[in-house]
Amino acid sequence: MTVVKSTLPDAARQVVGDALQGTLVDMVGLSLIAKQAHWNIVGPRFRSIHFQLDEVVATARSYSDTVAERAAALGVPPDGRPETIATTCALQGPKEGWVRDGDVVGTLVDALETAVGQLRERIEATGEADLVTQDLLIGLTAELEKHRWMFQAEDWPRD
Repeated sequence: MTVVKSTLPDAARQVVGDALQGTLVDMVGLSLIAKQAHWNIVGPRFRSIHFQLDEVVATARSYSDTVAERAAALGVPPDGRPETIATTCALQGPKEGWVRDGDVVGTLVDALETAVGQLRERIEATGEADLVTQDLLIGLTAELEKHRWMFQAEDWPRD
């Protein structure tokens, strides 16, 4: 049953719905990863990275809402339930307990790189299906690449 009727043909709606759902899972997961690191970071770069993590959380939370609302507008019910995030998110978070500042940086670089890689696949997939969604994904990719660059610069030279 579709309560909200889509302006897209069914095949395009399926492609776009899959891309948006995957992105929603990644953004909710990324916000949780960054918050977990934010609460548990220790080390001499604590303060600067602590605040940098909040910037990632703000981006992820803002885009998760935008992505979910785009899905809903196209007649695809977004699924951000905890069990969905836990079973489908491919991003790896920090280990349990206190995490050294350098390990936090490495975790965020890796998580952001994974998210960007998946977004690039979704950008390609949505190119013919829906340019509006593709544009949203392109904007998000630019934001995540900026965050990745800033964390990667923290980790130079990487062992």
